[in-house]
Amino acid sequence: MYTCGLGHQARWVYNGGRQTADHLQHGGKALEEPSRSTHTTRALMELREKILSGDYPGGTRLFEVPLAETLQISRTPVREVMSRLAEEGLLDRLPNGGFVVRSFTYADAVDAIELRGVLEGTAMRLAAERGISQEGLDRLHGLLGKLDGCFSSTLGEVDLESYSGLNAEFHDLVVELSGSTVIRREIERATRLPFASPSAFLSGRAHVAVFRQSLHIAQDQHRSIVSAIAAREGARAEFLGREHARIARRNLEYALYEDPGLISTVPGLVLLSS
Repeated sequence: MYTCGLGHQARWVYNGGRQTADHLQHGGKALEEPSRSTHTTRALMELREKILSGDYPGGTRLFEVPLAETLQISRTPVREVMSRLAEEGLLDRLPNGGFVVRSFTYADAVDAIELRGVLEGTAMRLAAERGISQEGLDRLHGLLGKLDGCFSSTLGEVDLESYSGLNAEFHDLVVELSGSTVIRREIERATRLPFASPSAFLSGRAHVAVFRQSLHIAQDQHRSIVSAIAAREGARAEFLGREHARIARRNLEYALYEDPGLISTVPGLVLLSS
């Protein structure tokens, strides 16, 4: 089978030298759909990155035509991309149509982190009270071991990039082991704001001593959380989960008030208004 496309108006599909209407219709759709999806996904990632890096500050009105030119896609997927980012909380819909980049206050950031703590604490309590399998417990211990391997024998040295990825895996696994699709969905919603995610202050900031030091506390809490889940101590697991999220809040306070130069390096913090 050979395919040949001419612009957007014609596409031929040959099968043994014979063209059929069925192949024409379905072959064209099969080839076009993945391409559109790929372009939309790329545009979504690109626009999200531009917003989080401050290229489009909070309060910026986004217009379809210039945005479509910037992202090199048509206006229809641009609307789809902006709708997706509105669902993530990075854009607000305007009453008269269109979108504007959302601004956040310090209180918004704190509330998002606190909400994650409440939700993850609930997931940990459910995992403890409902009980998890030996296989699930082994997976948790395996991740603990890998996280331990991120700490160097040299005092204060941590492989932050590896820790960041494994930390995200640990949090995802605990939520999975709760057995609650409702909790999982709400946590995914709460952590769409980048400064509320478990690894918000980790990747790419190995030079920040305060962030590195906080990881030792976080890892001790990871061990305690696994211990509480294994012992089916629901209340303790929930308390530890909430307390664990407060590390992100302390890192947020440090970045905003003690080392403001970090604001431009932590995804999303540029969206915080004074």
